[in-house]
Amino acid sequence: MENMVMSLEILKSNYKGKKVFITGHTGFKGAWLLKTLNLLGAELKGYALEPQTENDLFNLINGDSICTSVIGDLRNKERLQDELISFQPDFVFHLAAQPLVRLSYDIPAETFEVNAIGTANVLDAVRLLEKKCDVVLITTDKVYQNKEWIYPYRENDRLGGYDPYSASKACTELIIDSYKNSFFNNKTFSVHQKGIAVARAGNVIGGGDWSKDRLIPDIARAFINDKKVVIRNPKSIRPWQHVLEPIVGYLLLGAKLSESPLQFNQAYNFGPYASDSLTVENMLKLAIHSLGKGEFMVLQEENQPHEAGLLKLDINKAMSELNWEPRLNAEQAVNMTMQWYGEFNSNKDNILDFTVKQIESFIR
Repeated sequence: MENMVMSLEILKSNYKGKKVFITGHTGFKGAWLLKTLNLLGAELKGYALEPQTENDLFNLINGDSICTSVIGDLRNKERLQDELISFQPDFVFHLAAQPLVRLSYDIPAETFEVNAIGTANVLDAVRLLEKKCDVVLITTDKVYQNKEWIYPYRENDRLGGYDPYSASKACTELIIDSYKNSFFNNKTFSVHQKGIAVARAGNVIGGGDWSKDRLIPDIARAFINDKKVVIRNPKSIRPWQHVLEPIVGYLLLGAKLSESPLQFNQAYNFGPYASDSLTVENMLKLAIHSLGKGEFMVLQEENQPHEAGLLKLDINKAMSELNWEPRLNAEQAVNMTMQWYGEFNSNKDNILDFTVKQIESFIR
C-alpha cells in the first residue's frame, strides 16, 4: 500500500537518533512500540512497572538491552518527573495504565489513580520540560459514552464510562483537555513548545499478550496447554486489530505532531474497517481455524461485571489527516497473532527474531 510505504519513510526520518520516553514500555503494547522504535533507530528510555513473568514480551525482546529501563509507578510523581526531565526527550508516548475492565471492578480506586492521576503526573513532568517536545497520550476506544448502537463513534462524540476502567479513561481525557487549555495552549505555543495529542485504539491483538480475561491470551494459553477455551460473551462485538496497526498510527501521529503541533494536537481513533468489527465467537473461530485445532465453551456466569456488548470506531479522521489506514483484515490479524504463539510454543529461542520479522514485514 502506498500509504504505508510513505509512512515508513516518515517514521525513519522522524525517529532516528531522537530521544523517546515511553511509559508502560514493559507492557504488551509498550514492548511492541519499544522494539519498533529501536528498529527505527531511536534512543529510548522507559518508565513502567516490572514485567510479571519471564514470558512477557519485554523480556523476550531483551528490552533492557535496547532502552534505559526504569521500574517505577506513575503515582510516584517526583520519581517520574526526575526520570523524564533528566532524559530531555524529543517525544513522549504515554501508554502506562491499568488496562483491564474486569480488574477495574476489583480495584476501582487504584484504576482511577493510575489512569487519571498518573496521566496528570506525566503532563506535570512535561510541563516542567524546558524544550520542544511532542506528546502522544494513549487512552482507549472505551472513553465514549457507549449507547451500544450500530453507529461507529467519532472523536467529537460524548465521553463517558460505565465501568471504572472506562470512566477512568474518560476522566483522563478531561485532564488532558484541561492541561492543553491551561498549560499547553495554542496561543502560547512559542513559550511552552509542546504538541499534545490523544490516540484512542480499539481492541488490539498480537503475540506476547498474556493478560488475564482477554480473548487471544486465553486462546493462546489453552492452545499451549491443550485445553478448551472458555468465553463469557460470545456475541460481544469489538473493533479488533493487530497491535502494529495502532503502533504505526501512534508513530505517525507523533511525526505529524512534530511537524505541525498546532494542527495535529487533537484526538484520533485507530481501529479496523467496519467490516472487521467482529463478535468474540467469530474471532475465536478464526483463531481455531488458523491454529488447526482447538475447542471452546461458553461460560454462563450470573451477576458478572457489566461489559459493553457493542462498540465500533470511526477511523476516517486518522485516514484523511494522518495518511494512516489498516493494513490487515481480521483474518490476517488473527493469523499473524497465532503464528507468533505457534512460534513461541515450538521455538521460543527464536521468538525475538520472529518478532522483528513481523515488525519489518508490517512496516516495510
